[in-house]
Amino acid sequence: MILRYAAFTADPSGGNPAGVVLDAAGHSDAEMLAIAAEVGYSETAFLFPEGGDRYTIRYFSPLAEVAFCGHATIATSVALGERTGSGTIHLTTKAGPVDVDVVAEPNGPVTATLTSPPAATRPADPADVEAALQALGYTPDDLDPAFPVHVANAGMNHLVVGLASRELLAALDYDFEALGALMAARDWITVHLFWAESPVIFHARNPFPPGGVVEDPATGAAAAAFTGYLRDLALIKEDDVVTIHQGADMGRPSLLTAAPLPDDQRIRVSGRAVRFTEI
Repeated sequence: MILRYAAFTADPSGGNPAGVVLDAAGHSDAEMLAIAAEVGYSETAFLFPEGGDRYTIRYFSPLAEVAFCGHATIATSVALGERTGSGTIHLTTKAGPVDVDVVAEPNGPVTATLTSPPAATRPADPADVEAALQALGYTPDDLDPAFPVHVANAGMNHLVVGLASRELLAALDYDFEALGALMAARDWITVHLFWAESPVIFHARNPFPPGGVVEDPATGAAAAAFTGYLRDLALIKEDDVVTIHQGADMGRPSLLTAAPLPDDQRIRVSGRAVRFTEI
C-alpha cells in the first residue's frame, strides 16, 4: 500500500509530498524505482521492518535511489507515529543511522524530529560556483557576501548559495539541463538557495534536477546540511534554532526547524506531516 503524505506542513496543500510504503519486504530495486516513478514525487520511502522500533529505509526518486531524504523520513515517521504513538524510531539509511523522535499528541498532530548523519562543509570550487551561477541565471553581484558558497553535507552534498535579496530568490528561473549535468558531475543532490531574513530565519528554494524534479518545496536533508554550514562558519550559536521557510514561491509553503546538537556534528530537523489522498 502506498501512502501519500505532505511533509513539513499541517496542510495537505503545502509541504513536500512523499510516497510512503510502510512494509516493503520482498520489493526489488526495480520495483521500488517503478513505484517511485509512478507516484511521481521527489522521493518515495520504502520501509523494511527489522523488529521493534528498528527499520531499514530506502528512498527512491523517479529517476534513481538516493542515500538519504529528510522530508520522506519525516513523512514516514509521522505515519508510524499515527499508528504506534510517541517514541524513538531507529532507521538504517545508506547514509548511516538516523534516529527519529516522534511526539503524538492525543487527538492532535504528530511531530517528528530526525537526527541527521554528521554534517560537514567545505568551500566550493570557484569554477564550479561560476558554472552554477550561470546555470541558475545569477551573477556574483547577486550573492550575499556574508555567506560564502560551500558544499555542505549531512548525508548528501548540497551546494549552498546565499542571495542578496528575497526578490532574487523569488525570481529563480534556471537552466534545468545545464544545472542537472553540473550537479550530476559534482555529486550535488540539490542546490540550497537562500536569503537571510534574520540571523536565524531563512527563506530557501531547492532546485532538484538530479531527481527529475524542478524544485523541492521542503528539503530536510538540505536543512540539516545548511544548519551544519551555519554552525561550522560560526554564523549561528550552538543553542540557536534555525527556521527555514521553503516552498512559498511554488505555492506549497513549508516550515522546517533545525538545530545543531551540542558537542556533536549531527543536526536535528523537526516538522509535521499530514496524509492526503491526492493532489
